[in-house]
Amino acid sequence: MLHDTLPIRYVEPVYRPPSEAESLILPLTDGCSWNHCTFCEMYTAPQKRFRARDEAEVMENIRHAGERFGNEIRRVFLADGDALALPTRRLLAVLDAIRTHLPAVRRVASYCLPRNLRRKSVDELRELAATGLSIAYVGAESGDDEVLERVNKGETFASTLEALDKLGQAGIRRSVMILNGLAGPELSLRHADHSARLANATQPEYLATLVLSLPLGEQRFRNAFPGWRPLDQRELFVEMERFLERLELARTVFRSDHASNWLVLKGMLGADKLRLLQQVRQAIAHPQAAPLRPAWARGL
Repeated sequence: MLHDTLPIRYVEPVYRPPSEAESLILPLTDGCSWNHCTFCEMYTAPQKRFRARDEAEVMENIRHAGERFGNEIRRVFLADGDALALPTRRLLAVLDAIRTHLPAVRRVASYCLPRNLRRKSVDELRELAATGLSIAYVGAESGDDEVLERVNKGETFASTLEALDKLGQAGIRRSVMILNGLAGPELSLRHADHSARLANATQPEYLATLVLSLPLGEQRFRNAFPGWRPLDQRELFVEMERFLERLELARTVFRSDHASNWLVLKGMLGADKLRLLQQVRQAIAHPQAAPLRPAWARGL
C-alpha cells in the first residue's frame, strides 16, 4: 500500500526477499549486472536490462518518501538485483540520504552478488555498515564449483567465500541462499556437501534453502546442463538430509519455508539440528504422515 502512494518508478516485475515484505523498495538499479545464470528468470524480461538509476532520481525518491512517511518507514530494501554493484561513493550518498530523510529506518538491506565485492575493500564495507547497510542477501546457490559452472553462475566456492568473509568482517549480516535440487541427481550429494562446507567456513547469520523452480520452462537450463533432470520429492529430502548432516554452525538462523519448498523447516543451527534432521527423515520414511505443503500451494 505504501508503494502505491509514492512516486517511485518501478520496472516490473519487482523482486525482494520474503523477509523484506514490510520494507520500502527503493530501486538503485534495474535488473542484474550478471544476468547469465541459467536457473534465474527474474531479470530476463527486455525491460530489465541492467542499468544504474539516475542519482538525482533516487535522491528525489528518498526525499518524497521522507516527506510522506518519514517517521513510519522502518526498513528499506535497495533494489534491484544487486544494488551493491554501484560505486561505494554512490551507496554512501544513498545511505546518508536515508538517514536524513527517513530517520525511523533501522534496517537497510540489499541483494549482493559476490563478484560485486571484489573491488570493494573491507574498510569500504565497514563504512557502508556504519552508514546504515545492515544485511546483504547472497544467493550462493551451491558451494560446488562444477555445479556453479554448469549453471553459469559466474562464481566459485572461493569467490563466494571471499565475499561472505568480507561482509562478516565489516559487520554486515549475511543471509545465504542455497538451491535444493539445482544439481540434479548426478551431483546432488556433492552439491549438498560443498554447500554445507561453504556455510561452515563462513558461519552466516542466516541460511535459507529454496527448491529450484523453472516456471518458464526447463529448456534454457537443460541446454547448459546436459543430463540434468529435476529431483523428485524424495530426492529433494535426501539432499536436504545430507546438507543438514554436514552443517556445523554455531548460531545461524535457518529457514526452509519459501513457497517452493515441500517441507517447511525453521530453527537455529546448531541448537535445532537434530530436530530438523528428524523432520526431514520423517518426510523421507513416511511422506504421507509429514506436514507437506500441497502441490497447488507451491511456487515462486
